[in-house]
Order: sequence, then structure tokens, then C-alpha cells
Amino acid sequence: MNPVLIIGCGDIGRRVAALLAPAPVTGVVQSAASAARLRAQGVAVLQLDLDAPLSPADLPAQGREVYYFAPPPPRGDTDTRVSGVCAMWRGESVPLRVVYISTSAVYGDCAGAWIDETAALRPGTARGRRRLDAERRWLQWSSETGVPVVILRVPGIYAPDRLPVERLRAGLPVLAETESPYTNRIHADDLAQACVAAMRRGEPGSAYNASDGHPTTMTDYFNQVADRLGLARPPVVDRAGAEQALSASMLSFLGESKRLDNRRLCEQLGVTLRYPDLAAGLDGCSPVHPSREDG
Repeated sequence: MNPVLIIGCGDIGRRVAALLAPAPVTGVVQSAASAARLRAQGVAVLQLDLDAPLSPADLPAQGREVYYFAPPPPRGDTDTRVSGVCAMWRGESVPLRVVYISTSAVYGDCAGAWIDETAALRPGTARGRRRLDAERRWLQWSSETGVPVVILRVPGIYAPDRLPVERLRAGLPVLAETESPYTNRIHADDLAQACVAAMRRGEPGSAYNASDGHPTTMTDYFNQVADRLGLARPPVVDRAGAEQALSASMLSFLGESKRLDNRRLCEQLGVTLRYPDLAAGLDGCSPVHPSREDG
């Protein structure tokens, strides 16, 4: 088994590390708390700040398979962390192969249409532009170094400890069903197995929509979670009410609607989803922390 380096080894990274055992895995994190969680799992740790100047000695990748899960900086239209890593890994310091987690936000608003990986990339938000910048930097680096890079475009991630429990308990509103955009999601365990499949079978330079293939409206998502957890469904408002009551971050999600076609993930990577729709994924879920929605 090739040694593995997981950069940004949070929740998904720990799930990937568990799937790869007993391969030698090193997780790269910044905080002491994250480092402790990895050590408790038996994963070797590199504690680094990706915004600081780094050398190949700081982030050794030669002979390793690399999963890059670190988020971009919170502001701007570029991913300076990816650009720094790509500038550093040259010559003999390059890894064997890279899997990069991007976001479905790179597609922008598609007016609810079904889209596959050939759709135009027109991000309408800064978070989408940062991810598209990272995709392009990785592909340019791949063409210069010859190292294969595979991209997963990921929507909202959910799991028992990644549900919007606090939001539901706070009674924050949702849009009326007729106005609500389509959103896509994938269970964290299925995303982890998709990452491993992309490393083993992904076509170099290709992107894959890593979703469950069963999008619903955002309102339906919150209602299903509330029903399954025995919580009150959120109140309903129109668009004008949403603009008054919701955060800028949530409003940015409401501005995009798309339905992701995941056939390339299932057919080319051979991924059989354990949770092929939200109902299956919510079975047995017990809440701990809120989730994120990426579209």
C-alpha cells in the first residue's frame, strides 16, 4: 500500500483514513484539537498552517497519494493555499496522485436544470470562484508535473453529526416550497468512499459530481430532517421575508438551483452508494452538530 497524505484531515479525512487502514496515513491539520482526534484514531499527524510559507520538508509528498480536503481562504476569488502547495511541489518532491474536493458551486445557478460534469463553470459566488480557481491551479500543475489529479465536485454533506439541528430549534424560516431552489447532498460516508474510488479509478484530469443523485428542494430537506428528528418544521416565508430573516450565507445558497447528475461517479468510479437518497441517509441519524449546504 502506498503511504497517504490527507491535507485538511477533518471529518471526511478521518472517514477516508478509516477506509484505508492499515495503509500508513498522515493527516495534516492546524489545530491541536484536530491533531488529538487524529492521534486517537491512530493516524500520524502533521500540524501546519497552510497560510504560512512551506517547503517540501514541511509537507512531504514524494511517493504518497494525496487527498487535498483543505478549504480555501474565507475571502477573495483565489485559493492561495492551493497555489502555494502547487508552487512548492516540483521536481522530486511531487506526490504520486492527487484527489481534490471541490464544490458544486463552481456551476453557479442552473435554474433547476439537471447538469453533468460537462456543464459550463460559471460560479456566482466568491466561494464558488475560489474553488474553481483551485481546480484550474491543480490541473495546470498536473500538466506541468505529470502527476494525475482527479476532482470531486461536492454539494452539501450530511451525517448524524452534520444535521441542521440548531437551525431547526431556533425556528429560522424557509422559503415556500414553490420558491425553494433545488439542492444536492451526499452522506459523509458515501463521500469518503467516493474519494477512495477517485484515487484508485479516477480518470486523470476528470471531475465527478459526488452527490447522491436525488436532489430535493432546500425546504424539503429541512422538513425531512425535522420530521425524522421529531422537531417542528420551520416556518415558511416568501422571498421578501427570507431576505429579511436569513443570513447572507444562506441567501447565497437560495440564489442557486441545480440538480446534479451522478452517473459518472457511479458508472466510471464504480461507487455504490450506501445512502442513495436523503430518506435512507436519515435512518438512524441522531443530531450533534449543524451541517453545511454547498448546493
